[in-house]
Parts: sequence; C-alpha cells; structure tokens
Amino acid sequence: MDLDRRQVVKRLALGGLGAATAPLWSQRLTELAWAHVDPHTHTHAAPAAKAAAWTPKVLDAHQNETVVAISELIIPQTDTPGAKAANVNRFIDQILAAAQPAEREQFLRGLQWMDARAQERHGTAFVTATPAQQAAILTAISTPDAGAEATGREFFAAIKGLTVTGYYTSEIGIRQELGDDGALFFAEFPGCTHPQHRG
Repeated sequence: MDLDRRQVVKRLALGGLGAATAPLWSQRLTELAWAHVDPHTHTHAAPAAKAAAWTPKVLDAHQNETVVAISELIIPQTDTPGAKAANVNRFIDQILAAAQPAEREQFLRGLQWMDARAQERHGTAFVTATPAQQAAILTAISTPDAGAEATGREFFAAIKGLTVTGYYTSEIGIRQELGDDGALFFAEFPGCTHPQHRG
C-alpha cells in the first residue's frame, strides 16, 4: 500500500463523524489501531487462530457478537467478503486489549448503549434485532445533526474507525477491495512495536 492509499484508508477510518468532531477517546483508539499496522507494508493480520480456538481478550461472547454485527453493517458482504469474513472483530478485540483502560471502557459503554437503545426501541438486544431495526439504529447515530445521544454518536465514530482500519489492512481488504496480490499480507499479527503499547 503506497502512502496515498494509506492516507485514503486512514481518512476513512477517522471519518466516522469527521475527525474534527470525533471524540478524543475514539481518535485515540483509531490511532492505536494504526500503530498495530506494520509500518512497512501497512497491513495487519487478525489474530491467527482457528475459529473454534480463538478467545477474545476483552470482549465477552455477547459483546463480540455485537461487534461482529455492527462491523458487518458498516462493511457488509456484497460481491466481496465483508467485515465478518475479515475477522474485524478479532482486530478490534486486540486493539481494546492494548488500549488505555478509560478508552476501553468508553468503547464497552458504547456497546452497552447499543443494546439499551435496541431494547428501548425494539424490545430486544441489538444482535437479535432485525436487520432493518439494526440499520435504523446505526443510521440514527451516524447521521450528523440527527439528534442522537452523544454516547451513540461517539461509539459509532470509534467502531467505524476500528472497522475500516481492521478491514482495509486485512488480507481480505487488501486482496479483494484494494487489488493487492497478497504479497503485502502478514501471516501473523505483528502487534504494536511502540514501547508504550507493549504488554
């Protein structure tokens, strides 16, 4: 990925509601996600593990399902695989594990808010709402000046930034969407090399 392409993806990632209006904690999570992308290839690999063996470090089972559902709504499967196939949820869990506790809690609070909003409007958790109901909730929180609560708007900015970064620096994003031949993709998740993010 050349510098221009990297900047395009980064702008998409930071553009949940516009980088200028996104909350600081959301911007920090997205910047941390970019710190986990290899500086030479501008790619990452989601945590390598068979589907049955992978265990989230931060998200519980329900939270993970919610992240899968939301990320797939942001980048759905069309004629190419979507966020779910790219294991974006695993990338997001890795970033949350490396994040500062306050930023991690803000993200988890956002997931809780999504369930509360779905319960309030549709009498069910977000993951068990219909696709149309899920889309309506996301539309409301992703539209500027739509009157959505700050928690929902901020959460959407965060999860969109992480989803876009995770997808477009994954094997699927590079090969399917950006047209790379796969030579840039790493077989293992390198993690962040910055000393302050090592754990």
